[in-house]
Order: sequence, then C-alpha cells, then structure tokens
Amino acid sequence: MNKLRLMEKLLNGVEVDWKALGEIGAFVRGKRFVKTDMAPEGTPCIHYGEMYTHYGIWAKESKSFLDSELASKLRVASHGDVIIVAAGETIEDIGNGTAWLGEDDVVIHDACFSYRSKLDPKYVSYFLRTVLFKEQIKKDISSGKISSINSNGLGKAKIPIPCPENQKKSLEIQAEIVRILDAFTELTAQLSAELTAELTARKKQYNHYRDRLLCFEDGEVEWKPLGEIGEFIRGKRFTKADYVEDGIRAIHYGEIYTRYGAFANQAFSHVRSDMAESLRYAKPGDVVMAGVGETVEDVGKAVAWLGEEKVAIHDDSYAFRHSMNPKFISYVMQTAAFIDEKAKHVSRGKVNRLLIDGIAKVRIPIPYPGNSEKSLAEQARIVAILDKFDALTNSISEGLPREIELRKKQYEYYRDLLLNFPKPDELAA
Repeated sequence: MNKLRLMEKLLNGVEVDWKALGEIGAFVRGKRFVKTDMAPEGTPCIHYGEMYTHYGIWAKESKSFLDSELASKLRVASHGDVIIVAAGETIEDIGNGTAWLGEDDVVIHDACFSYRSKLDPKYVSYFLRTVLFKEQIKKDISSGKISSINSNGLGKAKIPIPCPENQKKSLEIQAEIVRILDAFTELTAQLSAELTAELTARKKQYNHYRDRLLCFEDGEVEWKPLGEIGEFIRGKRFTKADYVEDGIRAIHYGEIYTRYGAFANQAFSHVRSDMAESLRYAKPGDVVMAGVGETVEDVGKAVAWLGEEKVAIHDDSYAFRHSMNPKFISYVMQTAAFIDEKAKHVSRGKVNRLLIDGIAKVRIPIPYPGNSEKSLAEQARIVAILDKFDALTNSISEGLPREIELRKKQYEYYRDLLLNFPKPDELAA
C-alpha cells in the first residue's frame, strides 16, 4: 500500500491520454511452424501454446528452438517488442503478452503478433493482463474450436499513456509502475513456490506413512489375488452428451484420477434417467477402478464407492465387488507396491489400458484371513488411521492451492489498481 501511495504522489497532476494500440505501435504477425519443427538447439522460437504454459510478463531466453535454415524463412520479434498470443482454447488466454528482452531475435508462431511501440514493453505487457484490456478485446474475438483475434481487434484496444507530451517523463512513470509490479510479481511467485513445496512435502509424508502402515511382514497377513477375493464388473458406455443436471449418478473413468480421492459418497456427474436399463452400476461398497488412462499411473486408479445408492460406471471402468472393507482395498491400491505390480498388467499404447486378467492376479494383504470378524476389525482399525491422514492431507491440499489462488487474485487486484487511470467516457461506461 505504501507503493500505491507513492504512485498517487508520482501521478498527482499528471495528464493521462488513452491511445489505441494500433495508433501508437505496429503489429507483425508471425509465420507458421509446428511442434515437430522444434529442435534441441538453433534459433530461438516461441510457439503460441507456450505463451500459456511457459511465458510470463517478460523473457530473455526461449524454451524452444528451430533449425536456422527454417527460421530464416519466418518472422521474428526483436528486443523490446511485446509478443501477443492471438489464439487459444479459452477467450481468457487470448491477448496475453510477453515483453521480449533477449539480445537476439526470436521467431514467433503465426498465432502470435509482435508489437512494437515507444512505450516500455513491460508496461505494455502488464497492461495486457488487466481486466480492462481483456474486456476491450472480448467483442473482437472470434469463437470456435479455437478462438482467435486479428491485429485490427487488438489495435482498437486503448492503453493509458501518462504524460503523453513528455516522452522522457512518460517513460519514467511507466518504469516506476513496472518496478512496483515486478516487486509484486516476485513476491507472489515466491509465496506460490513456498506453498507448493509445502503441499508436495505433506503429500510425500502422507504417502510414506500410508505405505508403511500397509507394508506387512510375512506371517502377519495372507496375500491373496484380487480374482480370488472378488469379481470385476465392467461398466457400460455413456458420453458427455448424456450428462444432465439431475439424473442417474454416474462416474466417468476420467474423473476417477482427476476428481476423486480414495473414497466418495457423492458423484460429480449425472446421466439421463431414460438410460437406466442400458447402464451398469457399482453398488455401495464396490471399489471403482479406471480401465484406461493417459499415464500408467492413472490406469487402475481406484475409488471406494460409499454412497447409499448404486452409481452408474463408464465402460472404461470396473466395479470390484468383494466382502472386505472397501476403503481398506482402495488405500492398498494407492500404495507404491500395488502400483508397481499393477503396471505389469497395463497394455501400453496411445491409450494405456488395464488388463483385467492380469490385474486379477495382483495380490493384496488380508489380515487374520481365518477369522472374518477379526480381519474386518483390523481393516477398520487401519482405515481409521489412514482416514485421519487423508483428512489432514486433503485439508492441506485444498487449503494451500486456495491460498495460492488468493495471493494471485490479490496481486491481480493491485496490478489493475496501479493501471487504473482516469478513463475516457467510452471505457468508463
């Protein structure tokens, strides 16, 4: 807040003019290249997709490179240019900019523009992230499978220029705004890194204790194949087009490794009620397993279904029906030892697929196998301990990302506040 008061003093009595980007600078669109053109070394390049995943407000080095011969046929951004991404899957990403501060030119993709002006490039880049800028360009974005904007649409957006009649003074003020925002950016990044490291450490700690608790000595338990303990029931197909707000509870295989933990009593999705007879279901107490996935780790990810009613399952998933404690089985299926064994029974390809004949042979521990009552009591005791670990980890897993998000929102608020100059009537409306 002290920095904001400093800015108020600095801007006291300063004239601000809002100018269209197209009036005060020039856009140059990049030329097409594809990811297969990228090389380990060569001429620096930026693919438009990297603008969302890798680049921030400014950059001095590129993540990727192109063969020099190919690069010579393409277009580049030079030191001091702002690279603006002009296409993407979401409207919110379009228009983000990165000030290129590298000594050498960098080749840019044809879904990007380089923007050159007499303004401080980082000042421009910061402004391109504001809500006000995004609102200005929204009406000029063409929506489709890939949304995009052209240079005319970008060029109509207005940016505030302090002291427009005094170039030196204007750049000094822009530089001071950049300095303050750089400090906010660094602080936010530092806090996010610390919180992320804390979250990773807590998850590793939980996984360690879970695996230790479920690591039995010989003689303490009997190890039995899953196929002898229960049966696998494959689901029936439904698609996202079948989803409704209120209908039959359903679990899609992809949700098992993206949205569910070790157990659940509520489904995230519902499908049409008129599909009831064509579906297959997991009953309360079944363990639902993903049958396919992009990674070997995702395949076979399990969630114990503890809902009061049955739930429909996708045909790329299985319900494992048994007479044990469902949470005990699900926790065992999260251990490193089980995952290692499971990996041996995954058919690898473009889509990794679980081989049920193989997974049925994977053994899990049964405490007190000759005494069902005592066995279930021991399973419940272990589950109670792991539930406490799970609750603590979930609390941290939900709390820390939320804290990171709050810090980012706080940063964005102050950034927009710093760049919130008195607006002309057409922008103030």
